Amino acid sequence: MPLPRFDRLPAERRELILGVARRRFAEHGTEGASYNKIIEAAGVSKTAAYHYFDGRDDLLAAVLDGVLERLLDALGPWCPARDAADFRARFAASASALAAHLRDHPDDLALADAAIGRIDVGPWLDWFGALVTDGQRLGVIRSDVDRGLLVSVTVAVIRAVDAWALARMRTESVAEAADLPESEATAQLWSLLCGLWSGTAAIADGEDSTDAR
Repeated sequence: MPLPRFDRLPAERRELILGVARRRFAEHGTEGASYNKIIEAAGVSKTAAYHYFDGRDDLLAAVLDGVLERLLDALGPWCPARDAADFRARFAASASALAAHLRDHPDDLALADAAIGRIDVGPWLDWFGALVTDGQRLGVIRSDVDRGLLVSVTVAVIRAVDAWALARMRTESVAEAADLPESEATAQLWSLLCGLWSGTAAIADGEDSTDAR
């Protein structure tokens, strides 16, 4: 987290510094961007920089926190659905809104996987926790598996599909790839999640996967 002196800077100055850092990390990668070049581009002396951040990793964490906050803002809060059809429609709308944000904010697109991947607890898991709880209430999501495990596995599946979709958005037509409600990405994600949530693909207790002959 930034040091207290950074938080006391005017909001415009904080956003300028974080904006420069975000662009540099997006362009050169979270491992490749130079801390010295970032602070130089932001017009911050080395002495001042170490009053604002403990170092490069601290600055990167602040940038990724900002990316995650914007992703969650794009998703919006999960509101309880009326029925199973409404649940799917709300899920598709959230996915579409997130994709539109990534289409319009290439720096966030470049850093999205890094931002999501560093989060083990917090608002990101809370969002999917609300999704799973609502799905269980409607009978869309199974209740015979521990809720925490279901949330973790749901996040893992969504992150894997997101990584695949983000790679396509970087290499294909962004506008086409971001059209999530009817896209291949959303269809495949929904199919994967339905198998996970319903348990229909599970082998019944005592059955083998091959015929016993």
